[in-house]
Amino acid sequence: MALEFTDASVKELIESGKPVVVDFWAEWCGPCRMLGPIIEELAKDYDGKVTIGKLNVDDNDETPEIYGVRNIPTLLFFKDGKLVDKQVGVAQKSALASKVDALL
Repeated sequence: MALEFTDASVKELIESGKPVVVDFWAEWCGPCRMLGPIIEELAKDYDGKVTIGKLNVDDNDETPEIYGVRNIPTLLFFKDGKLVDKQVGVAQKSALASKVDALL
């Protein structure tokens, strides 16, 4: 299951050095709700290898500002504590899995 990130927890996870995928979303966002089940599947598929979670932009405004997230859904991909890839908008699971595989 995808983790629920907060501004405080996501910073720690990114700095841990483990690959991290952050899904920036909001409850009112239709495309975010479309992407949600894909994020859950990826979290299950990569459990133990990549930390995958969701950050609600309505409840956490610090992290989106730091990374310049202007549109949702946006996925940010981190490797070794550095932002290495970005996906804005909904994408197919296979396309996202390729981006996650690149983190390993």
